[in-house]
Formats: sequence, C-alpha cells, structure tokens
Amino acid sequence: MELKVLIADDDAGMRLVLRKLIDSMEGFTLVGETGNGEETVRLCGELNPDVVFIDVKMPVLSGDEAAKQIAATHPDIAIMFITAHSEYMPDAFEVYAFDYLLKPFKADRVRQSLRRLQKHKLQSRVSTPKTLMIKNREQTVFCPVEDIIMIYRESRTTYIVTQEESYSTSESLSSLLGKLSNINFFKSHRAYILNTRYISKIYPYGRWTYVVKMKNTNKDALITKDKLKELEDMVVSGS
Repeated sequence: MELKVLIADDDAGMRLVLRKLIDSMEGFTLVGETGNGEETVRLCGELNPDVVFIDVKMPVLSGDEAAKQIAATHPDIAIMFITAHSEYMPDAFEVYAFDYLLKPFKADRVRQSLRRLQKHKLQSRVSTPKTLMIKNREQTVFCPVEDIIMIYRESRTTYIVTQEESYSTSESLSSLLGKLSNINFFKSHRAYILNTRYISKIYPYGRWTYVVKMKNTNKDALITKDKLKELEDMVVSGS
C-alpha cells in the first residue's frame, strides 16, 4: 500500500531530514514540498496526499490555519504537526491531527507514526463501510459514514446526527460502534460516540465531565475526564 506524503516547513533543513526519512521507508512516496501555508493548502488540493507534515509557524499562512482549511476540505488527509512549541496542541484537537511531533524528534518516532498511519489506512479501506444502514419502525435509511457527526443515546433511543439531519433507531451504541470500525469514531462517554473530525472545542462541565462542541450541528456532546485523557494521548501518539 503506497501512501503519498507532502512536507510543509519553511526550514529547508527540516524538509531534508523528513525527505530522507520518507525515502528510506517502503510504502511511502514524497509527492511535494513547500515552505508556506497557503501553498500547502493549494498542493493538498492538487496532489491529494494521504498525509501532510505541517510546521505550525510558516509564512503567508500559518500552519495551524492551513491545517484547518485542509481538514475542512480534505478530511481524509492525515495531518501531522511538526513544531518546537507544545502550546499549539489545542489546535491539533480542532483538526484532529494524526500526530503532534515536537522538534527535535527522533527518526524512529516518525517511522512509528507513519507505520501506524499505514496500518490505519489499510484497515479503513478493508473494513470500514462507506454507508451505514439505519433501521427504525418507519423506514430504513442509508447514511454515508463520512457525514455522521455524532451518535448519542437518550431515553432508550439512539440518534445519529449527520450534516443534513438526525435519524433515530433502537440499535445500541455498542452495535453501531462495531459497524464503524474507523479510527475517526471515538466513544467519549457511555451515551456518546463522536466523529473526531468534527470536534471543534472542549471545555469543562462539572468535575469529571466536559462539553464537546461539534462542527455543523448545534447539538453538544459529553466526554469524561478519562476519555479526554485518552483522546489527548491519541493525538500525541497518533494511535
């Protein structure tokens, strides 16, 4: 399985390090390099890479702003932040970056993350359905998986919230999560499954719970303190 890689960093030395690293790995092809955020967004549209390494601080358009645009228009592109600054990690949450690499990083750390991405991409193509069949008493709806923002359970009914509308079913969260064998879906709470690509903001709500603001819907979700830590670890490790 060959994955296409784009490097975006205004430091020529860092681009060289990453280029040599990618060239040394089977299954990865470097399709482009750039030193500014605006061109990064353009090249993602033209080259359609599987993964893009993005430095946070770049000229013309910052890396975090470029990442937001890429996540909005090309959600299948895995984003790996490369930066010397840990304080930009909240921005990684907003676009659900696959990894957050702090400079200086070890070559093995990057290789490990790329191999993990390769495994996830393969699993996604093999086992993840493109359409979810939702049944209830009145009808059967065929819903594109990529359109699902969140799923929640309330009053013995399960609701699937998409970009267009909301559907109900008696099917359990566990059953639906089993059908959505995709790294983007995350059980944040006993009553919520989230598509992490739509997470916008997370803020405290009580001692052990947080509210999750999702993109493209007015419906909020919940995440427990333990699950938030798990999500943070996923962003940092790329798992």
